[in-house]
Amino acid sequence: MQPLLLTDRLILRPLVLDDAEGIQRQFPHWAVVRYLNALVPWPYPADGARTFLEENALPAMARHEEWHWSIRLKSAPDQLIGVISLMDEQDNNRGFWLGPQWQGQGLMSEASAAVTDYWFGVLKRPLMRVPKAAPNLGSRRISERTGMRLIRTEEGEFVEGTFPRDLWEMTRAEWLAAKSSGR
Repeated sequence: MQPLLLTDRLILRPLVLDDAEGIQRQFPHWAVVRYLNALVPWPYPADGARTFLEENALPAMARHEEWHWSIRLKSAPDQLIGVISLMDEQDNNRGFWLGPQWQGQGLMSEASAAVTDYWFGVLKRPLMRVPKAAPNLGSRRISERTGMRLIRTEEGEFVEGTFPRDLWEMTRAEWLAAKSSGR
């Protein structure tokens, strides 16, 4: 069973079907979706969150192929403000989004550290690879701050269009070294 994860300011709660309303409220904003994979429907349909949960996230969680958490502030635990995920896919192991009003406060860095620690510490995966749209500077900074390195760039299709798609990587040994040094 996927655990609840806690950080200094956040509660990361495994996704459940009841999260559909919160996702539907926070997700369909251009500032959230523009750099996501073009597979994300846009404009986002009225039943998009429920469909995502029922057809994708919850079945993959049950198969232990993906791990999805809602992101909530400890100060407002009933309000979903974003989602962070781990995926057991080649070259795509972590993804996230955060509602626009919570961006730029370091919250995603906290959430990313918690799930990356779960990936390497609990799931014992040897490598994490994270793709992202090259123009997504906020996401890039999270990868840089955690010691990931850019290993290649290719063309990618995103909700906003075609951009360079950067692939970032970190090994379990690098994560553990960075963690022990307090980074």
